[in-house]
Amino acid sequence: MSKYTQPNFNKCAVITIDTQNDFSLPGAVAEITGTLNVIPQMKLILDACRNRQIPILHVIRIYKEDGSNVDVCRRELIETGVQIVTPGSVGADLVETIKPKNAEKLNYEGLIEGSIQIIGDNEWVMYKPRWGAFYQTHLEEFLRNKNIDTLIFIGCNFPNCPRTSIYQASERDFKVVMVEDAISGVYDKGIHEIQSIGVKVFRTEELITQLASKFEEGPNSI
Repeated sequence: MSKYTQPNFNKCAVITIDTQNDFSLPGAVAEITGTLNVIPQMKLILDACRNRQIPILHVIRIYKEDGSNVDVCRRELIETGVQIVTPGSVGADLVETIKPKNAEKLNYEGLIEGSIQIIGDNEWVMYKPRWGAFYQTHLEEFLRNKNIDTLIFIGCNFPNCPRTSIYQASERDFKVVMVEDAISGVYDKGIHEIQSIGVKVFRTEELITQLASKFEEGPNSI
């Protein structure tokens, strides 16, 4: 791997994508098949990062009931009255398993307005209005201000939001890690395509081993 794409785990952050109740839980209104199955691996990664003070940023969707901020492919559905990740609803909240202990309640109004809300020690939540986490958000500025150059992606539905966010991170010259067994919707060709743009693909156990090794050398300096 090139020195320009080699992950730097001393300056890394974890990005979770759309791991909310409405997308994740069995029988939920917009359940993404396979998301429930990756949550145990997500928790292992998040706990390892919390123990090492590695920053965690949960990126979520919020759909206003009038559909005004919804993707065009889903807007008509929301306009008919279907409620998905509605502000203040249980469905819009993060899956309980991945939350930090004593997590702050989400401020949906502030999130929609663009704030990045701290919900725990070295842990935040932000809203993205479309597929990619960098589109019309303050994510890049937030990461640069914390001297982060490597992003570890986990979460919900690889073909849409994780994949788009990974490409956006790459085009902004971040070093990128994808954890294949901690993202739902992963498929072989997608892994190959991601690797072709310099993304490092790990499995959960391998990533945690790497983090443990780097932590022995010194935690994140942010």
